[in-house]
Amino acid sequence: MSDFEYPSDPIDMLMGVLDLEHTGARTHEDIFIGRSHPMPGGRIFGGQVVAQCVTAAMKTVDEERLPHSLHGYFLRPGDVTKPTTFAVERIHDGRSFSRRRIQAYQEGVPIFSGITSFQDVDPGMTHQMPMPDVPGPEDVPSYKRDVGGAAKLLRANPIEARYVDGDIFASVDTQQPHQAVWVRIRDVLDDDPALHRAVLAYVSDFTIQEPTLRANGYPWRTKDLRSASLDHAIWWHRYARVDEWLLYVTESPTSQGGRGMNVGRIYSRSGDLVASVAQETMARTPTFT
Repeated sequence: MSDFEYPSDPIDMLMGVLDLEHTGARTHEDIFIGRSHPMPGGRIFGGQVVAQCVTAAMKTVDEERLPHSLHGYFLRPGDVTKPTTFAVERIHDGRSFSRRRIQAYQEGVPIFSGITSFQDVDPGMTHQMPMPDVPGPEDVPSYKRDVGGAAKLLRANPIEARYVDGDIFASVDTQQPHQAVWVRIRDVLDDDPALHRAVLAYVSDFTIQEPTLRANGYPWRTKDLRSASLDHAIWWHRYARVDEWLLYVTESPTSQGGRGMNVGRIYSRSGDLVASVAQETMARTPTFT
């Protein structure tokens, strides 16, 4: 990991992977080609694939319809050195909703499969769970300890993160099944609401696995730790800028059989519940393998 480096501009890196090439239609599918940004170990970051799937699907619906949910499965690890093909199937267009099936392939083999639903902006009932009372991002240091070579990678990541209860990179100080992290994209993005929803999907895969590890007392540096995202679901509730601070509150209700369940809520700085997230992960250590 010490020899790994992100590109010099993390925002160019992020926007580059969202700039998909449309290669036309094949039967009833719209086909797009995307590239990946570098990652330690050469495996594609799951949030990148989710964001690219959302971006591809959005290119096939009317601009006024924005995504409100995505449900998908990670089928295989992706290779950052290979292009990814995104096939979008237009499975339904109704008066208020549209639904798209998205398959992501590398060399003809599927690596992710999901369905995204879109909706016109409509009035209706409204309520939300309140945001927890935690210190603001200005009162939380970037890192509460020396995390060695990981610090350089984290500072170059498009996502800036500040852990309310301390990170779990090197050790777990507080063993509990929940955490809160302030997150934002490091630079100013365009005002396009669709862009911010796609980037929020990218962010939603960041730290969501950690409550399972924190609950069991395993930091990321655990020797021979094997972790992988199995599925991912996100529900967009309200608009928020992803280049402004968001509070990502996550918890793990249970872990068993080498799998951990994680759920999360993302709040704006003003307390609006922006999105909800759910993901089951594989988490294995030598003790249990």
